[in-house]
Amino acid sequence: MAAMEDHIQMILFTEQQISQRVSELASQITLNFSPTNNGGALLSPSSSSAPVVVGVATGAFLFLADLVRKIKLPISVDFVRVESYGSGTVSSGKPKISCDLKIDVTGKHVILVEDIVDTGNTLSCLIGHLKSKGASSISVCTLLDKPSRRKVNFELVGEGKFYRGFECADYFVVGYGLDFAELYRNLPYVGVLKPEMYS
Repeated sequence: MAAMEDHIQMILFTEQQISQRVSELASQITLNFSPTNNGGALLSPSSSSAPVVVGVATGAFLFLADLVRKIKLPISVDFVRVESYGSGTVSSGKPKISCDLKIDVTGKHVILVEDIVDTGNTLSCLIGHLKSKGASSISVCTLLDKPSRRKVNFELVGEGKFYRGFECADYFVVGYGLDFAELYRNLPYVGVLKPEMYS
């Protein structure tokens, strides 16, 4: 771990900040999807109306695990895998779904959980894919959002909402699930990787 930490230029979001923000996001989601919340999506506690939380593998796995444990609602969880980076640092811009959902989302509220929203390409592709599967609403919950890098405007579906953990400047970040060439995911914080590590 110490060797990996030498590769970090600075810590952007500490373990404590992330934990606090994940709790706040989970509370917001619980409130918005609660059966007693008339302003949100009306849900009865049956499995057919429980939101499906879909993690985007592999980057979102830590965020998803922490988030779902704090959502006080009946939910089901699944994963989808999208390839867009390969082993580089720049998205190819042509995401493709390499591993699909097992759960049928027809007529269901889907909460798509991302580690980072960057250009918007992957998200736009996933929202289109879930819409084609018949999801009645699609929300997005991302740990990090980089609006400065946005190339594609994605549209949420139905009563979908956009939940953002932190706005992130245009740094190359790793940790808490985010990787470079599959390394650094297990750092407990989000940090900026030293340029010499990837240039």
